[in-house]
Amino acid sequence: MTEDDDPPVQPASTSLPIVTATDGQPYLGCDAVIAFLRAIAESCRTLAHDPDSSLDSAAAAIDYEADNLECRAIAHTNGAAP
Repeated sequence: MTEDDDPPVQPASTSLPIVTATDGQPYLGCDAVIAFLRAIAESCRTLAHDPDSSLDSAAAAIDYEADNLECRAIAHTNGAAP
């Protein structure tokens, strides 16, 4: 099989589950968004040849956002501790 015969690469976001709420709006679950952010950060790390490269810094910033979203999601869970 040649490169021309390979199927087209699908965007990673196509695997994110989207639900439609009662208001008719599409929503993504926080777990899905967090996993997506972490996958992007890991891709940046994989592509970064130099640990001090901008891709490594981008990965750290994306992980920071994922951590923040995860904390906010936990805080907004009905069963969260006071």
